[in-house]
This record gives sequence, C-alpha cells and structure tokens, in this order.
Amino acid sequence: MRYNTIIWDMDGTLLDTLNDLAAAVNHTLRTYGLPLREKEDVRRLLGNGVRNLMRGAVPEGEKNSRFEDIFADFKAYYVDHCRDTTGPYEGIGETLQRLREKGVRMAVVSNKLQAGVDELWEAHFRDTIDVAIGEREGVARKPAPDMVQLALRELGAEGEGVRAVYIGDSEVDIATARNSGLECISVTWGFRDREWLEEQGAVTMADRPSDIVDIVSGGR
Repeated sequence: MRYNTIIWDMDGTLLDTLNDLAAAVNHTLRTYGLPLREKEDVRRLLGNGVRNLMRGAVPEGEKNSRFEDIFADFKAYYVDHCRDTTGPYEGIGETLQRLREKGVRMAVVSNKLQAGVDELWEAHFRDTIDVAIGEREGVARKPAPDMVQLALRELGAEGEGVRAVYIGDSEVDIATARNSGLECISVTWGFRDREWLEEQGAVTMADRPSDIVDIVSGGR
C-alpha cells in the first residue's frame, strides 16, 4: 500500500452539499430582504468555511450592520437542513468500504461547523470513517494544518510507519495538504474543475472515486 491513512475533505469531495448550502444561504438572505444568490455564486464561495461563504453572500459582508444576526440564523437553519438533499457522490460508499477492507485508517476534516460535520458523519460515514473534525474553538481552520494534525492524533496515526495522504477538491485543500506536510490527491468531481486545480498546483488527480483505491494501493 502506498498510503495507509487518509484525511478526507467533506464538501465537494465525499458529499455533494451544494444544493443544501445554497438553499440555506438564500433562505437567510430572503428572511432579511437581501438579494438572493445563484447556485454557481455559492459554489465559488465554498471551501474556506461558512463564515467566508456568508461574508461573500451578504451585501457589504461583515460591514453589514446585521451580519452577525444573519450569520447566526444561517448556521441554525443549515444545521437543521444539512441533510435535506445532501448525499455522497456516486461511488463514494463503495470506495470507502474497499479502503476500509484494506485496513486504511480514515478521517474527515472540514471547515464546516462541527455540528454539521457530526450530523453528516452520523448519517453517511460512521461505519467507514473513524474521526470527524469540523470547525471548533481553539483549532485553526484549513488551510492551517491544525485540524489535520488533530485528526491524525485522534486516529493514532503519528510517527514511523504512517503514510498519510490528504484528499480534497479545492485550492484550500491543496494548501492544507502542503501546510500539513502531506501529499494531496485532488478530485475533479467537486466544486472546482480540473483546469482550475492544475492552475493551483494539483499534481495527483482522481476523476472517479474508484481512482482513489488505485492511487492509495500504489497502482497509479
């Protein structure tokens, strides 16, 4: 095996969360009488946490006098509705099971709120992924390495013999892997396309979830 430990990004890598995130953004904007956002606008804002998402979605961002109230309402609504349409990308379930059978240890690390990460992990990954790290107080968000380091500690994947890789779909993930001292597998089915990822320095790429098994096993 080329790698025996995987740190996964969640949104755009394991789960297609775009529709539920866009719905939560627009529900909140509508509540405050603000202009709605197209789904592609929301896609471009994803990858660096929900505060950054709402900073870009709300006119004037954090300078808007109501921003903190808007952001709080968004978070509450999204946690309640994060499973409305969200699900794993086709082939993810089978890929995780095959990796599990090969003895690969796995964690998910997301800039999503911890409550949302817990909800989605419980619904989709509790049988295949051992550790789920979301945004929490005192731990710097990606692309800082802190969340990845915490995940590795919780997996017990530190020291000699650990061969870890980071898997994600965005430029934030490429930077996170680099800052964590890990190699990166960039997936092309998520929120960024192949051309953009290559421009951001992606080297190893997967076009289908099944490609991950081949790469991790050393077949590519």
